[in-house]
Amino acid sequence: MLWIIFMLLLFISSMEMLTQNRWKKQASTGLLENCTGCVLCSEDNGCITCHHRLFLLIWRDGIRQYGMCVHTCPPGYFGVRGLEVNRCTKCRSPSCESCFSRDFCMKCKDKFYLHKGQCFRQCPPSTAAQPGTRECQEMCEPGPWSQWSACTHEGRTCGCKWGVETRVREVLGAAQEEGAACPALLETRKCRMRKHCPGGEHRTA
Repeated sequence: MLWIIFMLLLFISSMEMLTQNRWKKQASTGLLENCTGCVLCSEDNGCITCHHRLFLLIWRDGIRQYGMCVHTCPPGYFGVRGLEVNRCTKCRSPSCESCFSRDFCMKCKDKFYLHKGQCFRQCPPSTAAQPGTRECQEMCEPGPWSQWSACTHEGRTCGCKWGVETRVREVLGAAQEEGAACPALLETRKCRMRKHCPGGEHRTA
C-alpha cells in the first residue's frame, strides 16, 4: 500500500516538473525571439542594451514599450552612437523619411518636397519643384535685360536683308547659388539689316 502511494506521489511530481519545464522552454523561446542581438533583455519589454555595433530601437504599443537591436535604423529614424548604447532616434518631422539629425531631413515622404533639410507640401518662393528628386531647387533671380544689340549677320552690320540682334541679363549675385535653376539669360530675334553698306557697296544674302 505504501509502495502504491509512493509511486503515485512520484508520478504527480514528475508531471509537475514536466509542465514547468515545458513552460520555461516556451518562455525562453519567446524571449530569444525578442532578444536577438541583446546584451540585456526583458521578457516583457525586449532588448534593453545591445551589442556594440547594433542600434537600440524603442517603440511604443499603447502604454507598453518594446526594444529591439537592429543593424540599421528604419525609415523615420537616424542612428546616434553613444558611449553606453547606440540608439535609433526618431526624426522630429512626421513627413521626413530619413534624417541626418533630429531636425535635418535628407529625404521626404511621398507628396512632400525637400528644401534645406525641411519637408514642404509646396516649394517655398524662389524655388521650383523637381518631381524626379522630390526636391525644391533654387531659382536664379535675374537682373533687367540689356538693350538690343546692333543687327548683324556673320559679323557684318550691312549688306544683308536679315540679321540677328541679341540682348542679355545677369543673375543677381545674392541669388547665384550653385545648382540653381536659371531662366533664359540671353535672347535673340530676327532683324532687318541695311542692304547697302556705306561707300555704295551692295551685297545680297
